[in-house]
Amino acid sequence: MSALFKKFLQEATRLTQAGNLQDATRAIQQALGRIAPNAAARAPFAAPPTAPSTAPSAPPSTPWTIDGCVTEVDTVADVSDNATPIHRPVVEPVHPLHVPDQPASNDGPGEFSAAEFTHAGTTRAYKLYTPPHAIQQPARPLPLVLMLHGCTQNPDDFATGTGMNALAQEHGFLVLYPAQNQAANSHRCWNWFKPEDQRRDSGEPAWLAALVKQVAQQRAVDPRQIYVAGLSAGGAMASILGHTHPDLFAAVGVHSGLACGVANNVISALSVMKNGRSPAGAASSLPTIVFHGDADATVHPSNGETVLQTVIGQGATVPQANQGTAAGGQSYTRTTYQTADGNSLAEYWKLHGAGHAWSGGNRAGTYTDPQGPDASAEMWRFFQAHPRKTLH
Repeated sequence: MSALFKKFLQEATRLTQAGNLQDATRAIQQALGRIAPNAAARAPFAAPPTAPSTAPSAPPSTPWTIDGCVTEVDTVADVSDNATPIHRPVVEPVHPLHVPDQPASNDGPGEFSAAEFTHAGTTRAYKLYTPPHAIQQPARPLPLVLMLHGCTQNPDDFATGTGMNALAQEHGFLVLYPAQNQAANSHRCWNWFKPEDQRRDSGEPAWLAALVKQVAQQRAVDPRQIYVAGLSAGGAMASILGHTHPDLFAAVGVHSGLACGVANNVISALSVMKNGRSPAGAASSLPTIVFHGDADATVHPSNGETVLQTVIGQGATVPQANQGTAAGGQSYTRTTYQTADGNSLAEYWKLHGAGHAWSGGNRAGTYTDPQGPDASAEMWRFFQAHPRKTLH
């Protein structure tokens, strides 16, 4: 640890003990900006920019009652990621879950609507992508993917970078993008490192779950096919939601993120980001797919392994690893884990030489690496294979 790093860490510790969390966070941001040049100086917990089973036809209605308020802002035709090519996953799904009675029509761009949601006194904006298939047949239940952006990002940027809307247009599912606001975090990071934001009935997990349930009440959503994915701080919050709300989400995708419970303040957050952490985080029972670059200088690569351990600690068999190279030239190792009875439990994609960015993303969005395998397509393929078997 350099003398300069120690200086910033001591200052952050002093400010935290004095109760001045905002200045403590600023000190940590300065430390990261000086020590990790490729880390976004304004985003301490986010990525730096880079130049045969089918669902029954009539799933049960969602039995949720939500205390919240939605305000419609606008509805526009989606053109956010029209330039994003639709990649095929490296691993084609053997048993696709979503097989509509009639072929899904992907004529037209779908809708990307903006609204605000208030729950427990907290209001945040969000955007919802609705594919043309759902517009034409609004009563047909569709899967929903909750996408959690990284620091300094917003729903439009994240949708563009991941290309998830184009994927949803092709396959027919809803994509929900909540937006962190600066009142909650000055750099729009999800507060994964705060104890109150790691619990089921408080903070951001409670708000995000309430938003999902509200949208599921307003739209036709299959409650067996609700998934969550995120990047960096968003990936960490996705991991938290998998722990706090296993009754809501069916599977989790974590890209360059951290496990639930590995930090409880800004000091421990900085430490685990820089150095990783050996002990596993809180155990999760949900199927999880993890992407992490082994050259990530913002969130230590061992954090991806920790996320994995929270899942496979539930009793996975011997892993099976396969190496490959993406169309863009990025090499990777994909390791799969199964339970003793042969059910898929987890996947870990180690991206060789990759930094802190969404693999296979669109350069038009921030924090993307177009050379890697398409994380969005692979996550959707994994999600399709892991619907919820029972409803709570």
